[in-house]
Amino acid sequence: MPYEEKSAWVMGVLAVGTYTGYLVVILGRAGDTPLAEVPYVAALLWALGISIVASIVLHTLVASFGPKDARKKDQRDREINRFGEHIGQSFVVIGGVAALGMSMAELDYFWIANAVYLAFVLSAILGSTARIVAYRRGFHSW
Repeated sequence: MPYEEKSAWVMGVLAVGTYTGYLVVILGRAGDTPLAEVPYVAALLWALGISIVASIVLHTLVASFGPKDARKKDQRDREINRFGEHIGQSFVVIGGVAALGMSMAELDYFWIANAVYLAFVLSAILGSTARIVAYRRGFHSW
């Protein structure tokens, strides 16, 4: 399995795992309280921090246990990476537009922040999935 595919797996699994952990914490705190009143900032920052640190650690481990030339990218790797990034970025745009609309509608910060975070998570999942599928099933540039 190429390093870039392993990297896509790491990013996809981390996105799902940290977001799931965040949801468990937030929903656990909610109880009878409306979601918009749940303290979310610290949990969101912890989820982001854990995701970043875990990504660095896991990428370092993947790189250190692979062959020395495993991180070299060829043209196919670059095209697959670009393909995955283009697909994943669509959710960043959707999240930005959603956050803009939510702020104009003067919704609570909770909903705006969570919409942006969800957009980032979906972007990572979709981009990683696109790269994994391209590696597994083949990639044909247009």
